[in-house]
Amino acid sequence: MSASLTLGKPEHLDKLLALVAAFHAEEGIELSDEARHAGVAPLLEGIPYGAAYLIGPPRAPIGYIVITFGWSVEYGGLDAIIDELYIRPGVRGRGIASEALIALPRALADGGLRAIHLEVDRTNEGAMKLYRRAGFAPRDNYMFMSRKL
Repeated sequence: MSASLTLGKPEHLDKLLALVAAFHAEEGIELSDEARHAGVAPLLEGIPYGAAYLIGPPRAPIGYIVITFGWSVEYGGLDAIIDELYIRPGVRGRGIASEALIALPRALADGGLRAIHLEVDRTNEGAMKLYRRAGFAPRDNYMFMSRKL
């Protein structure tokens, strides 16, 4: 099984929406189909604020990763946040997510990306182990905080 990354395009919308819906159902994220579509479609149409990558063959993807872009003075320029990462349950545990997390910085390095961040549930030891294997490290005394508008 390959963790090859394909930049999502409008023709991938239906396949990506199905994966996103599966991820949201698994995580208990309640979102209408319309809201999900509104959050995903612009990423495939080239909005400059983020991108969606299909993991595996584009005709039958086994997962996806969504990143959003920002700017960091601390890191000296363009940075990104991994917003969502999902691998189909039937193919988990094969190193696919690790491969994708290692391939993603390579895919973005030529664009001047300086850092990639992510949020993780502190009780999810499996995810913490995965992210550490891929080179991510917690920042002492920092935590990700949010305010919904």
